Amino acid sequence: MPHGLRFVFFSHSLISDWNHGNAHFLRGVAGELMSRGHEVRVLEPLSGWSLRNLRQEQGDAAVDAFNAAFPRLRSTFYDPASLDLDRLLEGADVVIVHEWNPPELIAQLGRHRARVHGFRLLFHDTHHRIVSAPQEMGTLDLSDYDGVLAFGDTLRNRYARLARAPRAWTWHEAADTRVFRPMPGLEKPLDLVWVGNWGDGERSRELMEYLIDPVRDLGLRARIYGVRYPAEVIRTLAEAGIEYGGWVANFRVPVLFACAHLTVHVPRRFYREQLPGIPTIRVFEALACRMPLITAPWEDSEGLFAPGRDYLIAQDGAEMRSHIKRLLDDPAFAEEVADSGYRAVLSRHTCAHRAQELLGICAELGVGELPHVA
Repeated sequence: MPHGLRFVFFSHSLISDWNHGNAHFLRGVAGELMSRGHEVRVLEPLSGWSLRNLRQEQGDAAVDAFNAAFPRLRSTFYDPASLDLDRLLEGADVVIVHEWNPPELIAQLGRHRARVHGFRLLFHDTHHRIVSAPQEMGTLDLSDYDGVLAFGDTLRNRYARLARAPRAWTWHEAADTRVFRPMPGLEKPLDLVWVGNWGDGERSRELMEYLIDPVRDLGLRARIYGVRYPAEVIRTLAEAGIEYGGWVANFRVPVLFACAHLTVHVPRRFYREQLPGIPTIRVFEALACRMPLITAPWEDSEGLFAPGRDYLIAQDGAEMRSHIKRLLDDPAFAEEVADSGYRAVLSRHTCAHRAQELLGICAELGVGELPHVA
């Protein structure tokens, strides 16, 4: 391509990862695109839900910490009530709109694309709402979009069947290996650490079976981080001997992983039952830290990993206890599992890989041949 491309991302938030996992991936991809000489602009609404909650809970210090951790990444804030798309999108080559944006904004961007014709417009879906809330997603107007970036084949196929957009590509999430990397040499005071939000009851039964009960029964030293945990659940954690750490900035998670012997993955029910092949971004991040990982059942239908080698699978709570005990009792085996998962991520599941995939999609759309909007 003759020049660096100009990307514009409409995100719920770049700054806040308070109950907002897409911020992890956006930061990684934006950094990789910038390192390749492309221009990246991230737009987020004034007083967005995630950033508002972060500030209410943690204060402005959390925003300052983000700025210090990611000195090249900044958001441009806009007021949804006075959105000037002609100004904000001037010169853009590719505009990517995350699914956690208001339907009216999604439609407004489509109308702007139909009128201007100077850029490619892509919808980025990283959630299960097209399955869990089809009526809500069915109201989205994507007719003037150039395509959908879906974070799994089953999601991409759903868009294709519904003819919601002209084209759809699978664009999995991945680990930002500038942030998530091994940190050898740290003391490991914990047996197990888990980072994840409560999830509105989408996996409450599974968290008991695959995480809380095994920790209690084995008497593990464990700590859980995340937000939106009800008071009664926090009491349950305490009764199980689990420390609750609350919110933690995502860029601090590699240190937390390094201070424990293992972690687990507990997929939400919709992904396990209706959207197989889509792991949470925490799987990529944990493996990128060379962390031994045990996962509750999910079907890796897209062949992202080598189950049983890159991570262990527990079909029920009893097998979870057995796997945990083996990893703790057999350091050589734990090292073997951790190394296999780490090599899998580095070979094909980093944000550098995803940035390159995105540039390939841009080439398919002929973006390098498009004139800039004057």
